[in-house]
Amino acid sequence: MTQQTPLIPRPAPEFPDWRERARCADLPVAAVFSRTVTEARPVLRACNACPVIETCLRTVDPANTWFDGVCGGRLWSNGREVPLS
Repeated sequence: MTQQTPLIPRPAPEFPDWRERARCADLPVAAVFSRTVTEARPVLRACNACPVIETCLRTVDPANTWFDGVCGGRLWSNGREVPLS
């Protein structure tokens, strides 16, 4: 059996990946990529105090990638912001 190369290389330990510092890093993946406000609420709350919120928005670029889930403190569905109220 051959070992597969990861698609996204991990950074050197002395340079942690921005995703490891995200407040949502330890939350369930299903909540991060949820399309409903109810399921996404814990992630949206975590975004309020996230140190990498701007990096998240720039990197994921939800409006141009048709992203589904929480990014930058907002819920997105097919790259469009979902109203929270």
